[in-house]
Amino acid sequence: MRPLLMQIRLLAALIAALAWAQNAQAQAAAAVRPAASAAAPAAEVSATARRVYERARAHLLQIRTLLKNQDSQASVGSGFVVSEEGHVITNYHVVSQFALEPERYRLRYGSTDGEGGNLELLDIDVRRDLALLRVVDRKPQGFMKFRAVEAPLSKGDRIYSMGNPHDVAFAVVEGNYNGLVERSFDPLIYYAGSINSGMSGGPVVDEEGRVVGINVSAMFFAQQMSFLVPGEYALKLLERSRAAKPISSPVWPRLREQLMAYQDELVQGFMAQPWRDAGHQRYQLPVPQEKFMRCWGRGTSADTKGLEFQRSQCRQDHAIFINGGMQTGYLDMSHEAYDGAKLGALRFSRQYSNSFRNERLGRDDRDRTAPFCKEEFVQRDGLPLRAVVCLRAYRKLAGLHDLSVIVTTVDASTEGALGRFDAKGISFDNALKLSAHYLKGFAWTTPR
Repeated sequence: MRPLLMQIRLLAALIAALAWAQNAQAQAAAAVRPAASAAAPAAEVSATARRVYERARAHLLQIRTLLKNQDSQASVGSGFVVSEEGHVITNYHVVSQFALEPERYRLRYGSTDGEGGNLELLDIDVRRDLALLRVVDRKPQGFMKFRAVEAPLSKGDRIYSMGNPHDVAFAVVEGNYNGLVERSFDPLIYYAGSINSGMSGGPVVDEEGRVVGINVSAMFFAQQMSFLVPGEYALKLLERSRAAKPISSPVWPRLREQLMAYQDELVQGFMAQPWRDAGHQRYQLPVPQEKFMRCWGRGTSADTKGLEFQRSQCRQDHAIFINGGMQTGYLDMSHEAYDGAKLGALRFSRQYSNSFRNERLGRDDRDRTAPFCKEEFVQRDGLPLRAVVCLRAYRKLAGLHDLSVIVTTVDASTEGALGRFDAKGISFDNALKLSAHYLKGFAWTTPR
């Protein structure tokens, strides 16, 4: 067995051995996805909704990504004009194909009056799923303004989402402002209304027609409940890149720069929080604070005749969209505590080992390398642990990795705990810090 200091050195050596993999890329699955929810039954549109739509309709656009030499449509979303020079706000995920492969795709818009034309991409904010475009071949008539940050909405205020759902027609959907989403690392507005596919990137306005948010995503587990990006971030993107030159090459370097800054902030915020008590009689197990993660638990009934266990899983609700098969920028962790007294040592050992082997670590794909793993037996304040640390490098985002740490206790013949920690899209140095931080969360409940 090795003490914790030796364990940390081991982890440092592991990550150093993975320097070859620093031309990398990543993905993550989250409880929030771009595009949206199932269509809700049509509701009668109020007089206010009709009024704000009529005021905004001239500034609404459908955003289409087409193959370079064809009119075949690869993706469709919504957007809106935000300056007299023809700047347009939409979601990054709406234009991600063009952003990553501009040699294969082109951008077009369609207006509510049937006009159409070309668009150019000026900048992105991948962290908040935003993109800034500009109309190429005509000057729009008017533009939409943003509600001032100094005049916040109140919970329950009516707001109005606009876009082109399912590529059918421009529409307005009435809903309520319900404040910011709790336990979210980045601010997101909780909108009690339905955002349908194709409305991504469209504006959400108050009763005066001022933009308060941008349609971005819906939650898996509930209908008519959606998230919006606060309008202030779109305004900042406009102010930052109003005079930017059009993007004509893949945005991978820009993505890397933004993701590097984000993951530093995420890791720093996560590690500043102390571990919570898991409530286990034998082991201290790392359970995060629910500041920007949500935790769920389950377990077997007390009268079970086989293996008894308690499980906890915590993860961030939101991930960063990169492309159609890749999301990144989130943390996920879980543990299972087992009691096999009713099974006996041999049967418990078999099931406990199977639980360890059943952990999936991914494989080589177009975005990331195969995992490179190191297994060691270490000690944490006298508690013997079996630890596996793995890294997968991102192919096109140099210096970013996916980290997986799997830990089991190996101190008892019919009792044990298995923990797993995953961090998606983190740097070389932060992988080392998080690995050591996670392992420090294991200990005896009572000193031995």
